[in-house]
Amino acid sequence: MTTNYYVEAKKLFVYSQEKRRDFHMHPELGFREVRTASIVAKELSLLGLKVEIGIADTGVTTVIDSGKPGKTCMLRFDMDALPIQEDTGAEYASQNAGVMHACGHDAHIAIGLTTAKLLTKSRDNFCGAVKLVFQPAEEGLGGAERMIQEGVLNNPRPDFALGIHVWNEQPLGWLGLAAGPVMAAGEIFRVIIRGRGGHGALPSNTVDPVLATAQVISMLQSIVSRNVHPQKTAVVSVTAVHGGQAFNVIPQEVEIQGTIRTFEPAVREMVLHNFYRIVEGTANSLGCTVEIDLQPLTPALVNNEQVTDIVQQTAKKLYPDAPMDTHFATMGSEDMAYFLKEIPGCFILIGSANQQRGFSALHHHPKFDIDESVLPLATGLIASAAVELLAR
Repeated sequence: MTTNYYVEAKKLFVYSQEKRRDFHMHPELGFREVRTASIVAKELSLLGLKVEIGIADTGVTTVIDSGKPGKTCMLRFDMDALPIQEDTGAEYASQNAGVMHACGHDAHIAIGLTTAKLLTKSRDNFCGAVKLVFQPAEEGLGGAERMIQEGVLNNPRPDFALGIHVWNEQPLGWLGLAAGPVMAAGEIFRVIIRGRGGHGALPSNTVDPVLATAQVISMLQSIVSRNVHPQKTAVVSVTAVHGGQAFNVIPQEVEIQGTIRTFEPAVREMVLHNFYRIVEGTANSLGCTVEIDLQPLTPALVNNEQVTDIVQQTAKKLYPDAPMDTHFATMGSEDMAYFLKEIPGCFILIGSANQQRGFSALHHHPKFDIDESVLPLATGLIASAAVELLAR
């Protein structure tokens, strides 16, 4: 590798920052990233690249071909924002009421565009091609899966895949680079527990769905504490409860919502089996009926051992003093997992928090913001890793 991509990325910091802040001011929800996609397509076209638009509605792809035979490395960058009202007070705060880049995807787009500039300029450094994928709708809407269904992994089919995520749970420059399961498989559930409503002073005339719901919520906690092996990991969280409107009325039904997270397929199967058993059995034992709607969110995100090793070695050369966690894992989910089920690859996490500068709010929080010094750090790493992979 003859180019130090971190040094080159720092030269483009103003560009990266400008793009990131523009995307931050104009966030768009999943499958609605129309303005974002148009800017991405325009920037790529200005580099002389052939751009494909409209895959999965608002996805954008292009290929940087070296003109020399070789393999293809895919780089994926997500684009969607979240339905959150921003409360950062930043001069570049969201101008779209109720919508915010509270997970760093604005930074990912800027990193992707800057990477495109660097790799287009340095085609002599690699053989084969780099395929850039700007993905819509990562936030639980299935954007990656739709892009795959619509052929994003064809023409050319990648040999490797890389993704990167700014990470405010760790300080600026920290690296999460682990082989194996890194982010959890996720399910979302909605359960309606139905009884027979009536007067709150006459519960004997009712079948109380509130009581049943309370017991269901309590019993669900036994799945992890009593059914999952102590050295394994799972999460079952009830995150919303809706039922009743008056102090003296027992409602007809109560609805709960939540999420399930697991790493291993066998653990997932066991947790789901017990989820159905507990919800149905507990509610039925108290005279209630249930309606369960459980939908998969993403599979577990699994980093390929060989690809991750190359990325780790690249990171050590580029940032020899950076702290690196080679055993990192989180119960959060990411639909990059769908790409990594198809293509061997690595998902990189890079620290973006800075307590001293006030960038400490975590992801999906109204005050979320990043230390923008992470932009050239992330760009340098993903560009370098792509070139290293293509040299193998």
